[in-house]
Amino acid sequence: MGVVLDVKNCSVDIQKERILRDISFHVKKSEIMALVGHNGAGKSTLMKTMIGSREKITGTLSIAGNDQEKQYKAYKRNFTYIPEEPLLFNELTVYHHFKLYQKSYSVHEGVFDSRVKTYTEGFELKDKLDEYPEALSKGMRQKVQTICALIPDVPVLFIDEPFMGLDVYAGRFLEEELVRKKVQGASIVLTTHQLEKVSELADRYVMLVEGKVSSSGDVSEFHELERRST
Repeated sequence: MGVVLDVKNCSVDIQKERILRDISFHVKKSEIMALVGHNGAGKSTLMKTMIGSREKITGTLSIAGNDQEKQYKAYKRNFTYIPEEPLLFNELTVYHHFKLYQKSYSVHEGVFDSRVKTYTEGFELKDKLDEYPEALSKGMRQKVQTICALIPDVPVLFIDEPFMGLDVYAGRFLEEELVRKKVQGASIVLTTHQLEKVSELADRYVMLVEGKVSSSGDVSEFHELERRST
């Protein structure tokens, strides 16, 4: 399988402090990569750097051959993102959020309608399409954000703590959908504190310690690392 996401020698400073140091790894097609590490290890900073909301000091990032700096529009259209905290527009209804993603990623009308039906049923949001974000609980807002990211077909899906705010049923539905996306060719990069999710979902892992890659490899190697550390 070819490399879809390529991260090379990326370093990030925040207020003149080096937060990430020479981060390098790649993700192949049809692969789920877990970014793991303790709080403060740099996982969320790396995620923000990969989606372009945090500027890097050195290094390169590319998705499907599109360089983040040189071909930013193409780079951006090749991923969707589920943040840990939902980022919704107060003036848009739930359905209008879905339509925004449809237009942004040129999703065919028939595909869009089918996915909205499937996802709103799966996440139990069928009766919330005309609601505004302020009328929704945090868990429901997270479901809306998740559906938005799942509607397009893109090479890479970034997820920061995917199961935060989701109930057990919605979490299970999301797991099944991520596996289905992977089988269909998507590459998924996720951060999680729930280490059992790494074993259940991921194919490979990258562990960050104090802003550096301390180890990486097949998920079976991660379990061995866990056993040695405990």
